[in-house]
Amino acid sequence: MFDRDIWQEIFNTIRKNKLRTFLTGFSVGWAIFILVMLLASVNGMENGFVGQFNDDATNTIFIRPGVTSKAYAGFEAGRRIQLDNDDLEYVRQSFPDDIEYISGRYYTNTTARYKSETGAYPVQGVHPEFQIIEKTIVISGRYFNETDFTNKAKVAVIGKKVAEDLFGKEDPVGKFAEFNGLPFRVIGIFTDEGDDNAERRIYAPLSTYQRLYGNTNIINQIALTYNPTYDLTKALDFSERLEILMKRRQKVSPEDQSGINVWNYAEAFDDISSFTTVLKAIGIVVAFLILIAGIVGIGNIMVFTIKERTKEFGVRKALGARPKQIVNLVLLESTFITTLSGFVGLLFAWVILSLIGPTIETPAFSSPSVRSSTVITATIILIIAGVLAGLLPAIKAANVKPIVALSDK
Repeated sequence: MFDRDIWQEIFNTIRKNKLRTFLTGFSVGWAIFILVMLLASVNGMENGFVGQFNDDATNTIFIRPGVTSKAYAGFEAGRRIQLDNDDLEYVRQSFPDDIEYISGRYYTNTTARYKSETGAYPVQGVHPEFQIIEKTIVISGRYFNETDFTNKAKVAVIGKKVAEDLFGKEDPVGKFAEFNGLPFRVIGIFTDEGDDNAERRIYAPLSTYQRLYGNTNIINQIALTYNPTYDLTKALDFSERLEILMKRRQKVSPEDQSGINVWNYAEAFDDISSFTTVLKAIGIVVAFLILIAGIVGIGNIMVFTIKERTKEFGVRKALGARPKQIVNLVLLESTFITTLSGFVGLLFAWVILSLIGPTIETPAFSSPSVRSSTVITATIILIIAGVLAGLLPAIKAANVKPIVALSDK
């Protein structure tokens, strides 16, 4: 295996047959490169789809009011449905064993001012539990609590971008900013790794904003998380029961899909799971075809190479070389070329991914990567296949009589 003379012969043969060596190596390297890029792209799409939901609890349900499209229970079509605090409490009390956390959402906008800095930002009035539902990451200060909510305190948790816009390098926590002319104390700053726009948002107690806007009890949306032990079947069953209950309470036709919308993340994850499964299956099939193409290419080159070297083998046998030595020489040479080329293709693909991968982050495509074990396994398979493709022709050529081999044209 490590005989110096044999390796000198191998390198000498490679130098004399540069085109043949290049074609063999390119066939292996290109197959591995395409394989890595394909698998990385599939994983990138899967990461992008799943990543869009990482900012919220995966067992979240949203109840959104809309406009009815069907006449029902004495009401005409086109009626706008409006949710309020009583609806939220009704849902909470109706499903005590199903609901984990629940919060209302009240949407508005504000012009915020601190000293000479001003900016317009969306505000969400929510319950304290919404921090868990939304997975809000507080990086400084705190989120508002039940005491703040009960007292209708004018406190706010602002996004990182809001803090940068209004306060610059000052620490906002504990300071007062004006929201539409009313003073609010900033008690916390949050970040959102998946959405920069979310960091330009402000959270405040729902009770506070309902009081400020005419002592209303209106809410724009209900967000909740259900029992985290539920599987997909139980989660979808709960969604269906929740939708039936809300439609009955709001006098919306059971067939009306626009009056009340109950959206469950479980449905989205189920769709994504099905899509990524199909995507992976397609990727595996294409990867398999790429490997087959690479194997066929290597096999053809090896057969042609051995046929081309039949006279050389005849000379070797005439000088006393045994068939086993000739076969070992061919196998060592092919193994060396395919191994080196395979890992060059692998290295090149990883370099490309590391350079351009971070620059093509989109909501539907994120962190393209591939497991090293998968690619190394594919490379080894390709190398073994290449060796086996040349084994039979090498054995056949090594067993040809010297006189026949020397007369081969």
